Amino acid sequence: MKEKNFLYESEKYTDLRDMVEKTTKKFGDGVAFVEKIVTDDKVTYRDITFNETKEDIDALGTALISLGLENKKIAIIAPDRYEWGITYLAVVNGVGVIVPLDRSLLKNEIESLLKRSEADAIIFDKKYEDNIRQIKQENKDICVQYYIDLDTKEDGEFLSYKKLLETGKKLVKENSEFFEKYKNAIIDPDEMRILLYTSGTTSLSKAVMLTHRNIVSELYSLVAVLDSGPKDTYLLFLPLHHTLGAISLLFLYVKGTKTVFCDGLRHIQENMKEYNVTVLVTVPLLADNLYKKIMQQVEKQGKTKKVMFGRKLGNFLMKFGIDIRRKLFKEIIDNIGGLRIIVCGAAALDKEISKALNEMGILVVQGYGLTETSPVICVEPDKYVRYGSVGIPIKDVEVEIDNPNEKGIGEIKARGPVVMKGYYQDEEATKETIKDGWIYTGDLGYKDKDGYFYITGRKKYVIVLKNGKNVYPEELEHLISKLPYVDECMVFGFPNGDDVILSVKIVYNKEFVENNYPDKTKEELKNIIWEDIKQINTELPGYKHMKKLIISDEPMVKTTTQKIKRFIEIEKTIKELEQK
Repeated sequence: MKEKNFLYESEKYTDLRDMVEKTTKKFGDGVAFVEKIVTDDKVTYRDITFNETKEDIDALGTALISLGLENKKIAIIAPDRYEWGITYLAVVNGVGVIVPLDRSLLKNEIESLLKRSEADAIIFDKKYEDNIRQIKQENKDICVQYYIDLDTKEDGEFLSYKKLLETGKKLVKENSEFFEKYKNAIIDPDEMRILLYTSGTTSLSKAVMLTHRNIVSELYSLVAVLDSGPKDTYLLFLPLHHTLGAISLLFLYVKGTKTVFCDGLRHIQENMKEYNVTVLVTVPLLADNLYKKIMQQVEKQGKTKKVMFGRKLGNFLMKFGIDIRRKLFKEIIDNIGGLRIIVCGAAALDKEISKALNEMGILVVQGYGLTETSPVICVEPDKYVRYGSVGIPIKDVEVEIDNPNEKGIGEIKARGPVVMKGYYQDEEATKETIKDGWIYTGDLGYKDKDGYFYITGRKKYVIVLKNGKNVYPEELEHLISKLPYVDECMVFGFPNGDDVILSVKIVYNKEFVENNYPDKTKEELKNIIWEDIKQINTELPGYKHMKKLIISDEPMVKTTTQKIKRFIEIEKTIKELEQK
């Protein structure tokens, strides 16, 4: 039997240019991307082949070289779109350093990061035109020479990306000196080519330096454990400025999988049916919501018992090597476009949800890592799923538990070729995070006897009680999230003298509440929810009992990967409570 972390054929690449060359040669006229074009009267779709993708990468890279941007930093801020991926690969494969900016940034934050990164150019979507215009006019201590608009057709106050691409194609066709310079640029696999800012305020966010070796090592390992191919369709909705979004795009690109773009979080299920999506890479919150929507529909149709029987039957037959799960649940699967596999990262998914979806014939695998590790260091091999775990270390990466306590829980650390070069212009922070070649993740977890890892929480999120007991909020949040009306929840310590009161904030689903508790006041609803929390408390040791409840129908403050900005939300909630 093959090693669990090397189940499928995987090709090594010297760098990302080598990856593009080999992938193009392998899949050529196959469809790499589908672009939706919406006009006033109709919607059309444009298939973009792997050959066309490479032509656009070479053309843009050549055009950027012609502007004098060789070895310069180029920022990009835009929603997920085809041009984002082209820009990323064009810049790193012969121009300079790509600086992906969070698409949710405000004007002053964009300005701050342009200054901190010393970017010489910025490529942007039309939704940022006003902010970029103001930045350009004010020109406050920033290095930006070129402002390139993805959507304008002609050069004006901004350069036109489309016109730049046309110029690049002409220069490539002429085999100009700029194309020669681009295609022959020496790529040092260990030199910084990607500069990523971690989530947080612009003054506190760290700038992660990633290299070609980081990314191609990641691709080599992921291809080996997860199966997909040219027959699959991937719906991209994770933000590409986030490492998980970018690596998922590249991982599926090298597998020959077709990528389509989501119209927005509210349109995920609609887009899944529209494109017959078979692959999703997502975060737990969205996977959880997808499962809840499936089950709400099942309950409406009165088919809950039928679904439970189908899960049991499917499990029984699997013992004899008979897999009819996708036939049993064909109606559910067809309703979400034919979904085949969900890869879940950024946090741990509730094992009951993972188990339920797998038993319905939708394979769910989990992974784990962080921006500083490109990002994945552990993943469940698709043939060896273990519910509740985040998998085993990927090929060529070591993962260990540092200083485990009596329960085997300690900080997760890792080393290998996926670990970042360091934090940009911050040697002190780099030394605090990387020690003796090991990167300390700040996450707590443990390892079972077979080498599978489990996340128990963030080191900095642990709630320390006066009696010395530690409470991991994520553990309680998993239990609360199972309540049918819960959209989001957060457990935190409310200050109480020199101790804290274990508290929970719940954002409830308005549609569910309107349908199930139509005549209840907010206070009555709170009492109903409080009874459920008390029931959860009965299953927990006394020191983990939640004693304060806050409910709301307003979404919490989140990152673009839908993770709650915990400290901002806690501060906001405490202020609101103190003012009452």
